[in-house]
Amino acid sequence: MDSEFETLPAGTENAVIVEETEAAQLPTPFGIFTIKAFRDSQRKEHAAIYMGDPAAPEPVLARIHSECLTGDTLFSLKCDCGFQLEAAMQKIAAEKRGVILYVRQEGRGIGLFNKIRAYHLEDKGLDTVDANVRLGFPPDARRYEICADMFARLGVKAVKLLTNNPSKIAEMQKYHINVVERVPLEVGRNKYNNDYLNTKETRMGHLLGHQPD
Repeated sequence: MDSEFETLPAGTENAVIVEETEAAQLPTPFGIFTIKAFRDSQRKEHAAIYMGDPAAPEPVLARIHSECLTGDTLFSLKCDCGFQLEAAMQKIAAEKRGVILYVRQEGRGIGLFNKIRAYHLEDKGLDTVDANVRLGFPPDARRYEICADMFARLGVKAVKLLTNNPSKIAEMQKYHINVVERVPLEVGRNKYNNDYLNTKETRMGHLLGHQPD
């Protein structure tokens, strides 16, 4: 391991929701959503952003979105996260019903500090998988039991999952969430994230269609 870095161990205990807020309106450029926050047993705070009735019996369009400060907030072109969040909100607004779980798992679960360390290694030529491994983490350290708990508290019965990542479907099925359809969400490919997206496809199994730059 590169001695320039000190690895911090990732948490392994299961997180469960211990508290939730009331619902509140969230006006956005795409329409008026409803938002609720959830606090888990590790003191992390997550959000559900939804439109329409998520507890209705018909499958609901849903996105599990892991926090990405650089992409969601700082408009980074190194990933596709911000583009995916915006596209998910647009698709839900068009259907007038849907749910986004905004989950605090920055950097595929390694946190902002180590994510920026990984970026530094990527600047030196490593891909996103090898950068995480160099820091002592798995390629993807995210956990999804908290998402199943959030869906359950919203009364969601079945989902059409907005994702390019088959492992999210497998994880939701493991936690007894009925995924009836995968809805592709390939947006935002550009010259800065092209190699990153190719790595997600070839090394992490993401289902991507090679959109042109």
